[in-house]
Amino acid sequence: MSRVVLLLTLVGIIVPVAVAEEGDVIKLGMIGLDTSHVIAFTDYINDPENETGCKIIAGYKGGSPDFPMSANRVDRFTGTLQKKHGIELVDTIEGLCGKVDGILLESVDPRPHLKEAKIVIEAGKPLFIDKPMAADTGDVIEIFRLAKEKNVPCWSASGLRFSPNIAELGRDDEVGRVLGCAVFGPCAYQEDIPDLYWYGVHGAEIIYSLMGTGCRTVTRVSTKNYDLVTGVWDDGRIATYRGLRTGNQDFGVTVFGAKDIALTQSYSGYEGICKEIVAFFKTGKTPILPEETMELFAFLDAAEESKAKGGVPVSIDRIIEEAKSKYTEKK
Repeated sequence: MSRVVLLLTLVGIIVPVAVAEEGDVIKLGMIGLDTSHVIAFTDYINDPENETGCKIIAGYKGGSPDFPMSANRVDRFTGTLQKKHGIELVDTIEGLCGKVDGILLESVDPRPHLKEAKIVIEAGKPLFIDKPMAADTGDVIEIFRLAKEKNVPCWSASGLRFSPNIAELGRDDEVGRVLGCAVFGPCAYQEDIPDLYWYGVHGAEIIYSLMGTGCRTVTRVSTKNYDLVTGVWDDGRIATYRGLRTGNQDFGVTVFGAKDIALTQSYSGYEGICKEIVAFFKTGKTPILPEETMELFAFLDAAEESKAKGGVPVSIDRIIEEAKSKYTEKK
């Protein structure tokens, strides 16, 4: 049985974290078995050869009947998990929390993420939320507020951020300090959520992994087959995201450094993010600060507003302030 210790996190908050004793395994559960990620993550985490010290043992099926990408796949992915890994199905999120040391919130539909996360946070379980973290910036901010209030470590990310060939560019001495970047990748839309939340979030993750926080304005031009989003940082640096819906739609980025210009055009899969997830559940330390994730989603919402207004610059600070009021005004 895992023991609970008090751990000082990177942001100076004491939080309860499940730490495996010698020979023990940290037991994990999944919410929302309606995405291919539940298979990929479980394959890695539960593989004895990877010696993760963690094991996904149970799941809450979840699913959104009005969201086709969920309704059309949840039974298939759930069946694969049960057949391949012997995952126990639990009828409620509360029941799942009672069986495990930590939770991966995987629901492919981001709209219920806040509701689902509230239950996990109330139970005091460390929480990883798969992309997109929520359906708007207000929900993202509220999840982090609740997690901080309950001292529950929580984070969210796209696997693209941890793809080695991308991550290494941001710390390559031969490239030098990142002065800007041009990211590109697939950008299909999904009904009922903002345009860029479905695939554009991957591009935003790459941008923020390289540029850090400090974006002030966002503009977006959108046509049938392309999106072009431009962010201007407070120090004058510029980053762009080109969303592709025709032709070659590989992920990639050109980084403009103080010493050199570098390009990478490949994605190495889920191993990088799985390693980060495992490290998180072992230590309680999140690899990304909440402030960065909140700004990232404000970046996406600012791009949505810019498109609606014909490509005008939109202030990220204003988006964040308005998003904060979504729940504070209800109190």
